[in-house]
Amino acid sequence: MVQIPNTPAPASPAPPRSVPTSADVARLAGVSRATVSYVLNNTSAVRISEPTRRRVHEAARELGYVPHAAARSLRAGHSRMVLMPAPAFPVGPLYSRFITDLQSALSRLDYTVVQYGTAQPHGDEAARAWAELRPVAVLVPGAGLGPRGVAVLKRSGARAVVTLGPETVEGAYALLVEHEAVGHSAGAHLYDRGRRRIGVVVPRQSGLEVFSAPRLAGVRQAVRGTDATVTELPLGYDEASAARLAARWRELDLDAVFAYNDEYAMLLMRALQDEGVRIPEETAVVGADDLMLGRLLRPRLSTVHLELPSGRELAELVDRAVRAPGAPPETHKVLRATVVHRDSS
Repeated sequence: MVQIPNTPAPASPAPPRSVPTSADVARLAGVSRATVSYVLNNTSAVRISEPTRRRVHEAARELGYVPHAAARSLRAGHSRMVLMPAPAFPVGPLYSRFITDLQSALSRLDYTVVQYGTAQPHGDEAARAWAELRPVAVLVPGAGLGPRGVAVLKRSGARAVVTLGPETVEGAYALLVEHEAVGHSAGAHLYDRGRRRIGVVVPRQSGLEVFSAPRLAGVRQAVRGTDATVTELPLGYDEASAARLAARWRELDLDAVFAYNDEYAMLLMRALQDEGVRIPEETAVVGADDLMLGRLLRPRLSTVHLELPSGRELAELVDRAVRAPGAPPETHKVLRATVVHRDSS
């Protein structure tokens, strides 16, 4: 006779833990639910003593309580979410620092920053997808959003729409980034240094046209009516493309180049040096963005220093727009360009 060993019955699953509520926090802290709400929502209209605030925060941490964002939005009539769609262009260190600074400043004003990353769609069509999240404000980098998209966002509850790009959009706050000034600064600098045959790098990277075209136009404006010439130089962001351009450099007969930004400038400068082109004796090189790495090159890279508004300034603009949704939208020019002369030019 075969004996079958006794096997323990499977353990019944542990009952799910109930989600802690503000009432639980109130009981543990010995305060009212209203006090919990005032403390955790940073309400400034009601004065709460610091010991009471500490008790509420300690109780919330002990219970693992997190305020319900949707419920808070319903009470307030709007969310505290600021939506930032991902830019359709490659971002560099300068823009990344700007976004990080802005996110920190908005957080200090009790806004939650959400980056919305999607490749498609863009502009007015994308505004419908952004509106589904019911943000209180939307910061849109680049061009593409039109008045119809702004209207969709506002009808969905967005109190402020802010564009960061080359032109204004009806109904939106506009932070105008005029990249012609970048090219103009570089072109004027090169001309003043005695350069007359100026090349301008135009990146082949998709999405950069919104910046490269006005920078090229700015160089042309700087030397218009003079004896200088401007040559457009399409360039891919890889060593092979730079090597091909450098191989025909003497054939192009250029004595200067504005290389769009520091990264393209460093890429091209290395290729020119490999071809034996002396910098700056034969060709002056100027980049843009003033990256630290450009200062470590030899020769040190001349560049256009770009100054964007601080995150604090832009966060305060967003907050002002949210608090006064009926106010007429403001327009600000926010990009200042200054040449930093170093050894390469």
